Amino acid sequence: TGGGDDTRRMGPPFINGESAAFLGINRNKRSVVVDLKAEEGVELVKRMASKSDVFVQNFRPGSLERMGLGYEQLREINPALVYCTISGFGTTGPYARRAGFDLVAQGMSGLMSINGHPGGPPAKVGVPITDLNAGIFAAYGILTAYIHRLKTGEGQHVDTSLMESGIACTFWESAMYFATGNIPGPMGSAHRLTAPYQAFQTSDGYVNIGAANQSNWERLCRAIGREKLVEDTRFLQPSDRMDNIDDLTATLDETFASENSQHWLDTLAEAGVPAGPIYNMADVYADPQVQAREMMVEMDHPTAGRIKNIGVPVKLSETPGSVRSPSPLLGQHTDDVLSDMGCSEDEIAALRAAGVIQ
Repeated sequence: TGGGDDTRRMGPPFINGESAAFLGINRNKRSVVVDLKAEEGVELVKRMASKSDVFVQNFRPGSLERMGLGYEQLREINPALVYCTISGFGTTGPYARRAGFDLVAQGMSGLMSINGHPGGPPAKVGVPITDLNAGIFAAYGILTAYIHRLKTGEGQHVDTSLMESGIACTFWESAMYFATGNIPGPMGSAHRLTAPYQAFQTSDGYVNIGAANQSNWERLCRAIGREKLVEDTRFLQPSDRMDNIDDLTATLDETFASENSQHWLDTLAEAGVPAGPIYNMADVYADPQVQAREMMVEMDHPTAGRIKNIGVPVKLSETPGSVRSPSPLLGQHTDDVLSDMGCSEDEIAALRAAGVIQ
């Protein structure tokens, strides 16, 4: 009980007192407020778990176990339960009981050592990438466990962490380290394995050029009027271009600086070379492709009013998803969920009077 999720108070910006951050990440959810310090509150959660397919929690490992709500404890109530734990470092190992946030996980997963520009300070990814990936990996794990349950009737514990989700992102860098023992550093927007594959400055901004393979490289050279680069011994193959990436970058910088971004985007599109602009957020939502894919949606919120939100990034032909409801008010669905569990109106009223629910 109390103020609910910390994200409800994160800002600015706020829209009529509602955190824009909270509004952005809690669509299609219901909010139930239960006091886990009260014995009656713990019993309510156990009742929920007894009738649930999946239980997801991100308390520090050991916290729910002390309340009687750990996996082994709930498994006794519901052997078919898929129980997912998302934590900073996982439920085993010397760091299991540590608090963990995205910034800490980015640092300890190696991400901040490879992000940013050479010679610059450590830089985190601009979005909370370990938070996001841990959620995605948790979803994979939950679905895998649920398929197992459909076949066997048996639930299981799904255990993932922010740190592991960050490490999983470092597939190129880890592969290089495993193979050579060399420690990779930051490369700005460039790629570790192929070139040219980075942002180049034009006369009025930047464009991303993704000539990741030999055919794209040769098309690029022809499109920008630098056909002789195809025969340059420094740049013959991808490995040559990586060995001479500083020379390559300097050569292409000079060419791209001679015209504006739109000129190069049009030229490269006509030549079939992968390239694109570098958008800010206003550019993103003004783009016709983004609009065609319905990646911005609008909805009504009971206190924030008419709001905009990110759309659904996966389109299913037979069971399409949608943003059905805005982020909930604190405790907005407590009564509905408890009623679904079989609690009577009198029982709900008594729990509220006792401060167990809100």
